[in-house]
Amino acid sequence: MTDSQVITPEFRVSYPKVFKPERNELNDRDEFKLTALFALGADLSKLKAAAKAACEKKWGEDPKKWPKPLRDPFKDQGEREKEDEDGNPYMPDGYVKGAVYLELKTLKRPGLIDANNQDIIDETDFYGGCYARAQINASAYDKKGNKGVAFYVNHIQKLRDGDSFGGAARNAADVFEPVSDGNDKPNPFD
Repeated sequence: MTDSQVITPEFRVSYPKVFKPERNELNDRDEFKLTALFALGADLSKLKAAAKAACEKKWGEDPKKWPKPLRDPFKDQGEREKEDEDGNPYMPDGYVKGAVYLELKTLKRPGLIDANNQDIIDETDFYGGCYARAQINASAYDKKGNKGVAFYVNHIQKLRDGDSFGGAARNAADVFEPVSDGNDKPNPFD
């Protein structure tokens, strides 16, 4: 692992797009991405050091000479607060005010394994609400007047299951009970 690559602490997965890319309208590219929701008080010192190193590499060691303002990749989950149809504020599933989230993205499909280092192939096995960690790298950018640090995901390891965000079942077998083939009941339309 190079100095620019860091393994994140455990996070909750939100809005994963890791099997098929999604079009980013701002840069007109297809990207794989996910949001990493860190627990309140999580130790993000290695990630912050990687962000600082990316800035130093791009703009030099003196932070006073870095462009202002810089977009901070470490965002408060409270920024995602929304309002329901009655105007009442609420937080999306899994988000906690004061806790940090990071947007992780890549142009190339990230490696995705489970806790036993086996490839995850079934899309229902990696979902919003499960817990994971990722190998990421930080890169400073200066594009179209925007300056800051972005985190790019290389590989993801699902650590464990969690309640699926949105409360929906992850697959159809969790919703329906098996039924007979119908041969043991008379046809009600006869």
